[in-house]
Amino acid sequence: MSQVKSGLRARQTPCAQIVRKIIYSPGIKDRKAAPMIESLLGRMAKTGDLTVRLPGDRSLKAGDGSAPAVTIRLTARGLRRVVANPSLGLGEAYMDEDLVFEQGTMRDLLWIVGASGGRAPKPRGSWPKRAWKTAKRRLQQLNDATASRRNVAHHYDISNDLYRRFLDADMQYSCAYFPQPDVSLEDAQSAKKLHLASKLALKPGLKVLDIGSGWGGLAITLARDFGVQVTGVTLSTEQLELARQRARDAGVAERVRFELRDYRSLNEPFDRIISVGMLEHVGSPHFGDYFETVKRLLADDGSAIIHSIGRMSGPGLTNPFTRKYIFPGGYIPALSEIVAAVETTNLWITDIEILRLHYAMTIRHWLERFLADPEIPQLYDARFRRMWEFYLCGAELGFRHGNHMNFQIQVAKRRDALPLTRDYMREAELAAQAS
Repeated sequence: MSQVKSGLRARQTPCAQIVRKIIYSPGIKDRKAAPMIESLLGRMAKTGDLTVRLPGDRSLKAGDGSAPAVTIRLTARGLRRVVANPSLGLGEAYMDEDLVFEQGTMRDLLWIVGASGGRAPKPRGSWPKRAWKTAKRRLQQLNDATASRRNVAHHYDISNDLYRRFLDADMQYSCAYFPQPDVSLEDAQSAKKLHLASKLALKPGLKVLDIGSGWGGLAITLARDFGVQVTGVTLSTEQLELARQRARDAGVAERVRFELRDYRSLNEPFDRIISVGMLEHVGSPHFGDYFETVKRLLADDGSAIIHSIGRMSGPGLTNPFTRKYIFPGGYIPALSEIVAAVETTNLWITDIEILRLHYAMTIRHWLERFLADPEIPQLYDARFRRMWEFYLCGAELGFRHGNHMNFQIQVAKRRDALPLTRDYMREAELAAQAS
């Protein structure tokens, strides 16, 4: 308890001091503090209809009365957690039932916060603050080969069956591509694979490397539909086993090879390199090494496509809940960091595309499937389910109201490695759709 008190005092913010005063007053009797708490809630919930029931039978309201309507009840421990570290404490309070919904859902609550500006990019701050964040970011993401394998196992080796229950049939665990907002998740993920393939300028017989090959769906599609030879590398034993089985089932095992291997240990050259949803696991201290490896592995006339989540507001820090419970060692890069890393390698940036709301739509499908699956409550305990619900809700709202987007960046060794206009991409996409 003393640690909690000292932690709250160390923040030295008026709101934290007032909430601490309320928390440790028997029965929460300090009514003079209520207007300031309401002011804090008012900044967090400018829209919607939010009611917060505090210990001691006190209720506070915020919002403009519009939908959604949300009522939450906080225990004293839950209130301490949220005040001490909102980004971590809100999720932990929900996981441990220190935050309970009497009306509405976690998605409704985060929607209110996001729509009220709570997920908007923050000012970059003074030079000392930026320097501190840079040092902290690098320390958090020192992902050597051993740490990378451990971090991947934390998230991906929990159970293939879990992912099978909320992903599309091809198990694509990355941003889909929605030609129209109302297409199904399956169609949007197929469109994503086709969209990426069109940028690779594929020809039968080319050697393709898939860095972070997941459950193998993209590699299998490239080999089956475009006649290329694919090597996929992953650090997940669960993914590797299923990917190999899926390649055998699809009849392309002779054209697709999956390996449990760190991409940095590869030595053979490839005509094309593709990496989808893996750059987020590299860590900012290793971006230069990543693109140096891409350059080393590319044939002289080769090209690569990197698909990643990105930040539109510059370098930042990984959300503490995500770092602790979901993706240890993970980091969403700013496009400026990636461009700077590519520049040090003398690779040509030949194309960049920004996908703004596509991942929000993707994750909404995942969340709905996760919550609707009738067997998940029997297979996983309630705390684990609430952890994943909070993660998926927060991820969706990060793309709808925060600073997250996706980018696809194409690089090549030579300026003439690809056609001079983007027309070839659209032509390849249309041809594949017609076949």
